[in-house]
Amino acid sequence: MVAVLCYVNLLNYMDRFTVAGVLPEIEAYFGIGDGSSGLLQTVFISSYMVLAPLFGFLGDRSSRRLLLCVGIALWSTVTLASSFVPRQHFWLLLLTRGLVGVGEASYSTVAPTIIADLFVGDRRSRMLGFFYFAIPVGSGLGYMAGSKVKDVMHDWHWALRVTPGLGVVAVVLLLLVMKEPPRGAVERHGPPSPLHYTSWCDDVRALARNRSFVLSSLGFTAVAFVTGALALWAPAFLQRARLAAGAPPADDSLVFGAVTCVTGVLGVGAGVELSRRLRLRSSRADPLVCAIGLLGAAPCLFLAVALARASIPVTYVFIFIGETLLSLNWALVADILLYVVVPTRRSTAEALQIVMSHLLGDAGSPYLVGVMSDAVRRHRPPTPLWAFRSLGYALTLCAFVGALGGGFFLATALVLPADRRRAHLQAQGLLAEAGGSPGAASERIVVPRGGRAAQLPVSSVLI
Repeated sequence: MVAVLCYVNLLNYMDRFTVAGVLPEIEAYFGIGDGSSGLLQTVFISSYMVLAPLFGFLGDRSSRRLLLCVGIALWSTVTLASSFVPRQHFWLLLLTRGLVGVGEASYSTVAPTIIADLFVGDRRSRMLGFFYFAIPVGSGLGYMAGSKVKDVMHDWHWALRVTPGLGVVAVVLLLLVMKEPPRGAVERHGPPSPLHYTSWCDDVRALARNRSFVLSSLGFTAVAFVTGALALWAPAFLQRARLAAGAPPADDSLVFGAVTCVTGVLGVGAGVELSRRLRLRSSRADPLVCAIGLLGAAPCLFLAVALARASIPVTYVFIFIGETLLSLNWALVADILLYVVVPTRRSTAEALQIVMSHLLGDAGSPYLVGVMSDAVRRHRPPTPLWAFRSLGYALTLCAFVGALGGGFFLATALVLPADRRRAHLQAQGLLAEAGGSPGAASERIVVPRGGRAAQLPVSSVLI
């Protein structure tokens, strides 16, 4: 089941970044500038973000297997349709990219919660590591598939026709292999008790009070901002750097895709292993590793932009280091969410994290970078040098946002142990939520206290 989910996640990110692999060809075909190009990613992420809460609500209360199948079928169909948009209807390409986001929202909100209901502890962390390998690897394969299919077929439209066929295979595998695991059963000791569901508004209020969830989501928002901007603009920036330096052209989409694949495997694996070892010494290991990743990636990304014209190989070295450090976060952020949130609202938490990270992160960062680049270039000579410089100035924003995200993860480390302990006791039915209805968790027992008997809530004794 995890292997099938990993395969679908791989397709998810391949489809998302195939467009970035052929972005110069799309700009030439439709006759658009950097600002309009950035809208392609922004429209996709915006629809993905807006629909995520709906699918999060459904994922906590209905068949997750059915949601997966419907979502994958939808985005595969729409992706195929987007490859037939005529050049005079760029708005129609934007519309199809928005519909792709609707399909992907149904998948991203429920798949991690299925893994959470199959494993606990270090095994869950490892399985999430395998699952999140698909993000950088799928992103890299998207660049590579887009670039190579375009070269082989001599037409960029064919790059958008690869993942739909693979999506059909994914639906068949889900129908044949996937089973619906009971929510939270693997985490409860003894005979499973009925789960207590609350309204969606109560879920949101509880999550807003969960400091670890809020702070880690803000940190992950910084990761999304940086990766979203780099995903769309890094290959174009490297091509412009070559033109500005007078270097011979190269297939930077292919090279950047390969770098993304390798750094993803190294970063996700290193993050999971480093966290596993540090957990033996500290319960705050996960957010600390995330903070190290972002704070270390920020100067690497700044140097990659600053040195691009002087040396493309050196730029790739800093991109390699920066992306490896960024990839430390992927599996750990998901693991933090799953162990600080009770099973009955995890899909809702995934959805809200998606909304936050995309609303403030990669929904706007590609467009923002494109608009900043156009603004810098507006009153400059229309030369390759200024096309390179304007985009470089805009991309330096990523380094500062990355450092800010590292600060949010350091704050998460301060409050994580208490929030994790509280979620565990609530999942066992041993602790009532603040403001919730009293039940078995609030029954009182007599215990010795200060040399005399006193009646205390069961939950306070256990804590």
